[in-house]
Amino acid sequence: MTPHVVPDPQAGAAVKAADRAHVFHSWSAQGLIDPLAVAGAEGAYFWDYDGNRYLDFTSGLVYTNIGYQHPRVVAAIQEQAAKLTTFAPAFAIDVRSEAARLIAERTPGDLDKIFFTNGGAEAVENAVRMARLHTGRHKVLSAFRSYHGATSTAINLTGDPRRWASDTGSAGVVRFWAPFLYRSPFYATTEEQECERALAHLEDTIAFEGPATIAAIILETVPGTAGIMTPPPGYLAGVRAICDKYGIVFVLDEVMAGFGRTGKWFAAEHFDVVPDLMTFAKGVNSGYVPLGGVAISAEIAATFDKRPYPGGLTYSGHPLACAAAVATIQVMEDEKVVEHAARIGETVLGPGLRELAERHPSVGEVRGMGAFWALDLVRNKETREPLVPYNATGEANAPMAAFGAAAKKHGLWPFINMNRTHAVPACNVSEAEAKEGLAALDAALSVADEHTA
Repeated sequence: MTPHVVPDPQAGAAVKAADRAHVFHSWSAQGLIDPLAVAGAEGAYFWDYDGNRYLDFTSGLVYTNIGYQHPRVVAAIQEQAAKLTTFAPAFAIDVRSEAARLIAERTPGDLDKIFFTNGGAEAVENAVRMARLHTGRHKVLSAFRSYHGATSTAINLTGDPRRWASDTGSAGVVRFWAPFLYRSPFYATTEEQECERALAHLEDTIAFEGPATIAAIILETVPGTAGIMTPPPGYLAGVRAICDKYGIVFVLDEVMAGFGRTGKWFAAEHFDVVPDLMTFAKGVNSGYVPLGGVAISAEIAATFDKRPYPGGLTYSGHPLACAAAVATIQVMEDEKVVEHAARIGETVLGPGLRELAERHPSVGEVRGMGAFWALDLVRNKETREPLVPYNATGEANAPMAAFGAAAKKHGLWPFINMNRTHAVPACNVSEAEAKEGLAALDAALSVADEHTA
């Protein structure tokens, strides 16, 4: 594949100038950023106005699960725009109903009612609201090493440093440690110990907070931005049992892990667990038009049979977004994207990343499944000291900045968070493209190796 535009640096400079003059970027010090001007994208690649092409190992923000510009989804959006561009959410609209049906068919258990939002953070906001109203309780437990969104409740539930500037300390959120054997907070040496001790810690937290005060426990099924830490066998089932014991609503956040990313439609399928509420977004329509939602159990849905649900959004179930979702799900079925993600993880990405770990002293651990992987980069494999300090900036973050620059030099756009790089390409990435990405990572990790002890 080659860029579909003739290189035009002057046009790129104009795009960059307009951006810098008027666009206020998220999570950034505005005067310190230099965003790339993108000219186009297709499949697993995008390119700039200078004609430089990058293999996107970020999938946008881990949402282009079927790649950029899939022609069937583009056509579905165009056809829906010609038919009915928009309509208020209080009405029954064919494409909205069909999107909800297709999603409900794939969710586990009896999560058969779908409340549509514009994205993942709003899905989390509404899931927590439903849990609080259903139980009549207020507290919500969430994990450190998590990310749930940037809206008010969602950012307070988040466990990473992006929360700090907005944390009111009065949102009814209590945080706990979820299992993560590589950096175990429980001094465990096996997955069995980590699971047992993490569940005991969670139940102790509930006991001391007061079970009758807790509305919900929310967990990312497989935490995403925080590090792709696959939970040990039995952990999520154990959380499910604890929730049942105390009448607590169990919420799984599948905004990033859902829709094929882990090699299943939803990551919960790997662990044979059914939550009471499940949030989704991103991969539901590959991010082509903003869409998210909450899949709701029969019991919680029944709470609002005679009692109005006090929440809604102007663009809930927007026809263009739902048309993109219907087309995306159909593409994923027809092209067996979910099965492909599982296979590429088992046969190419997983083995390839583990081989890199054997050769590079900067790779402490490889974690993941499907098209959802993380490399934990370290200064020393024995001590597991992170390559850069927690939440490092400026000069302290120089080793990761050098790694990122090297990856881009070799045609790979990397996902970097703290001391980790994530390999999260499109779920339909080809074997050749995946190997191209691994080769670029190999070269970039040689730069990271220079900072090991």
